[in-house]
Parts: sequence; C-alpha cells; structure tokens
Amino acid sequence: MSDPIRVIIADDHLMVREGLKQLLEIDGDIKVIGEADNGLQLLSLLEGCRPDVVLLDINMPKMNGLQALEALRQKNDDTKVLMLTIHNEVDYLLRAVEIGVNGYVLKDSESSVLKKAISVVNEGETYIEPALTPLLKERLEKADGQSMEDALTKREIEVLKLLAEGLFNKEIAYKLSISEKTVKNHVSNIFKKIDVSDRTQAAVYAIKNSLVDLF
Repeated sequence: MSDPIRVIIADDHLMVREGLKQLLEIDGDIKVIGEADNGLQLLSLLEGCRPDVVLLDINMPKMNGLQALEALRQKNDDTKVLMLTIHNEVDYLLRAVEIGVNGYVLKDSESSVLKKAISVVNEGETYIEPALTPLLKERLEKADGQSMEDALTKREIEVLKLLAEGLFNKEIAYKLSISEKTVKNHVSNIFKKIDVSDRTQAAVYAIKNSLVDLF
C-alpha cells in the first residue's frame, strides 16, 4: 500500500478546514499534516514541513491565496498548490495559472472531484475543473491570440488534446498505442512549438484553439 498524500489546508474558516480534513482522510489515501488560516501562516508552516500538496483558498486575511502562491514561486518553491475557491470568475483562474498554480477546483465541487484533483496534482500533472472550461474558452476567444500552429503534426495535436483533457502520459500512451517515452517527446516538442512551459498553459492553448470538446 502506498503512503498517503500529505496535505496542508490553508483556509481562514475553521469549519471548512475541519470539514475538509474529515472528508479527505476518510479513505486513508490522504493525510492532513497541517492547517493555516492565512497566507503568512502558510508560508511559516512550509518552512518546517514539506507537504505533497497545499490546498489553498483565495480569500484570506493578512495575505490572500494568490499572494501566498506568488510569494512561493518567487522563492522558487515548487510546492504543488491546488486552489480551492468559491471564485468561478475566469480572471482568478487566469491569474493563478500565470503565477504557477498546479490545479484549480471550486468549493462546491463533489468530493470525488477534489480527491481526483489532489491525486492528479500530486502526480505532477495539472488539473483545471471542467466546469470552468467554457468560461476560460470564452475569455480566451475575446483576446487576440495565435491561431493553431501549422507546425504541429497530427500526432502532436492528438497528444495535446488528451493532455488538455487531464490524461497522464501513461494514459495517453495507452490510448494512442505508443510508448510513454514517445509521449514525453511529443509533449516536449509541443511545448516548444506553442511556446509554453507547462501542461496547464498547454491546456489553456488547446481550449483557446477549440481542440477540447466542451460539455
């Protein structure tokens, strides 16, 4: 049996933290190792322990979630951060992605969505809640941006679409009947061609160019 995913919860509402802790620990796959009620407290907490994933609320006193995330990234701290927020406005999502968030989930999501997001982020992938995809696409369509790169091969487009849908490299490899190493090479080439540095940015690009089917 694998070790539980170690999580810190940063939220200024005690009842929210207690509820999340009970919810996450019920199956034994996740262990809450710390709690913070503001961004400053979180940064202090992270100096003494290293969680696998931080669940980070946006609205907090003293230092909000976006400010705390920015402070972490400015220190080159690569702690995996999953935003858990009431904000479904795409501006918050875009800002979080710009700073370097690993995932973004709404507080009114089902517990299964949150647990999946934690698992995905822990594996080094990115997770953006599907419910936010239409809003993100609408915003990106309003912006002036590049059209689909002609340089992408048919196979690279297939890989990009599956990446944007949240599949792991091994899942993409299975779906396309190619090796995981080949998938990694495709992902690396895609990043270079569309000028992005991570899977979240690649997913945003795919959404912007209508490569992902929206529900």
